[in-house]
Amino acid sequence: MTKPNKVLRFHEIQEFRALEPTEESGHIVEGYAIIYEERTNVGGWFMEIIKRGALDGADLKDVPLFIHHQDRKIPLARSRNNNGNSTMQLTVDNKGLHFRAELDVENNSEAKALYSAVKREDITGMSFAFRTSEENWSDLDEELPTREIIKYEKIYEISALYSPQYDGANINARDESLDSEDKAALDNAKSESLDNDQNEKDLELRKAIEMELINSVN
Repeated sequence: MTKPNKVLRFHEIQEFRALEPTEESGHIVEGYAIIYEERTNVGGWFMEIIKRGALDGADLKDVPLFIHHQDRKIPLARSRNNNGNSTMQLTVDNKGLHFRAELDVENNSEAKALYSAVKREDITGMSFAFRTSEENWSDLDEELPTREIIKYEKIYEISALYSPQYDGANINARDESLDSEDKAALDNAKSESLDNDQNEKDLELRKAIEMELINSVN
């Protein structure tokens, strides 16, 4: 198992919908930003699986909703300590992280545009920024290694985005900067694996030398 990864990265999920306003609620968008136990091809570098329970204990105290991770803009909704006064509610369940955000379509043109785009299914993707506290790499000598995310440390934000998929299941288009972060995470895991292998070989060699010395004395 590798050491906790502190690299910020984004991951895309295809589950997002708009609800019709009612007398009790306004313009709502909801869906799952994180889904457990799905295999995802990350940038062609590796496969990734978010293990069930990975969100248990994660920091969800302040999670805003943006479009395309434009975190310098005003959030379209925000979950603060996930209280009833927040404009976005987060729920961790057996499937993953569900969100329900109420958009101010009357006073915020971007919120109005987002609600319309989701309703028309022009925008169907969700993404999130995170940091892990525990993960596990396997098959590092294969063409597509596998990373299992065991625990998240913090969820920074979630975003709505349009992201066309390449041909083939679960292969998502990603931008260059995100690909470089994913590649760095993979390179770090491979480097650590090589270091561990070398340490094991050194230990075996030392044991063998010690045994030879003991046998020579006897």
